[in-house]
Amino acid sequence: MELAILMITLAVLLAIGVPVAFALLGASIACFLALDIPLVVVFQRMAAGVSTFSLMAIPFFVFAGDLMYRAGIAGRLVQIAEAAFGRSRGGLGLVTVGASTLFGSVSGSAIASASAIGATLMPPMKEKGYGADYAVNVTATAAIVGLLIPPSHNMIIYSAASGIGVPIGDLFLAGVVPGIVTAFLLAVATWLVAVKRGYPRGVFPGWAPFLRAMLLAIPGLFAAVIIMGGILSGMFTATESSAIAVIYTIIVGTLAYRSLGWTRFREAAAQSVRITSMVLMIIGAATAFGYALAILEAPTQLAGLITSITDNPILVLLIINVILLLLGTFMDMSPLIIIMTPILLPVVQKIGVDPVHFGIIMMLNLGIGLVTPPVGSVLFVASAIGKTRMEDALRSIWPFYGALIVALILITYFPALSLALPQWMKGAAG
Repeated sequence: MELAILMITLAVLLAIGVPVAFALLGASIACFLALDIPLVVVFQRMAAGVSTFSLMAIPFFVFAGDLMYRAGIAGRLVQIAEAAFGRSRGGLGLVTVGASTLFGSVSGSAIASASAIGATLMPPMKEKGYGADYAVNVTATAAIVGLLIPPSHNMIIYSAASGIGVPIGDLFLAGVVPGIVTAFLLAVATWLVAVKRGYPRGVFPGWAPFLRAMLLAIPGLFAAVIIMGGILSGMFTATESSAIAVIYTIIVGTLAYRSLGWTRFREAAAQSVRITSMVLMIIGAATAFGYALAILEAPTQLAGLITSITDNPILVLLIINVILLLLGTFMDMSPLIIIMTPILLPVVQKIGVDPVHFGIIMMLNLGIGLVTPPVGSVLFVASAIGKTRMEDALRSIWPFYGALIVALILITYFPALSLALPQWMKGAAG
């Protein structure tokens, strides 16, 4: 009965447009009242949920990503991608995929990538005859790569939600190859659609402009080297690396590029506070909701339901992927990670799935939800930047969905794509 109250309350609140964090909080309160548990426990669980030290990395990485955008680093990454891919059929679409991959390696945010790359490349795509729907679809789906390429603050949330301390450094490394695979498959879909529609071929500017673009972008790209190098060498933790990323970005933006003034710094700080407040509010509310689920033994019931259907690892992972894909269309990524990780991680561990591997599966799976209605926050941002109705973009997004699903299948059933690099690095260090 209490579980029904919890889930029905959540569904009703979401249906009438209540923000996700308050819907989770309202459902938790309703459940606790039904269980006759003091409401102070709700707020104690919320406080506990955001009191994890590793979560301090989230505001710093968000701040660093916004600073990189306002410092013009995204524009320099676009120049590299344009010099490398611009001469291909539908070159600006491929440039978008390449630039999103590069920007993801320094920002780790899908929305930041969609905003920065979309604002830079959508106008020229439209000017050169590309369809507005094509520009929106490429920008939105390519932004998902940023969730896999380190650093990704969602991986930090997963590590905290796992309850077993999945190493953040391993998660960061595990996302590199899957990120590249996903970017490649999206590039193939981008090129095929461009060929079918007859979009123009760009002109290679020559090696000199390409090398010049590379040199100008090196200070920005070096942020990823510092973050990963410091974590892997043991010089600092993932949380400390996030603060160092902010300091390095400020130095690059003010001294190397001379494009980060006080006004842009203040705007980045204000935007980061807003985003961090929303993320941490969602994490706190999702923690209280997850506690209610734990009291009602929902994780055990779901695990029992899945294993009663089948104990075949292939089918178990298929069922879990379908569940996550469906949930991702209705809820945002952060609360789903907090809620579903404690439920599903024991199930997949029971069938021999590595926690690091499962983390990468969740990143891509729930990332697909960010470009899938009715929530689809990244698709919404891309549509707003492209001044296109989301409904129009959805009519032609299917090849890009196909590329993401193929990537999800490969990452799910070929663990080596995620685990080979972390294992190799551990072997090299040993």
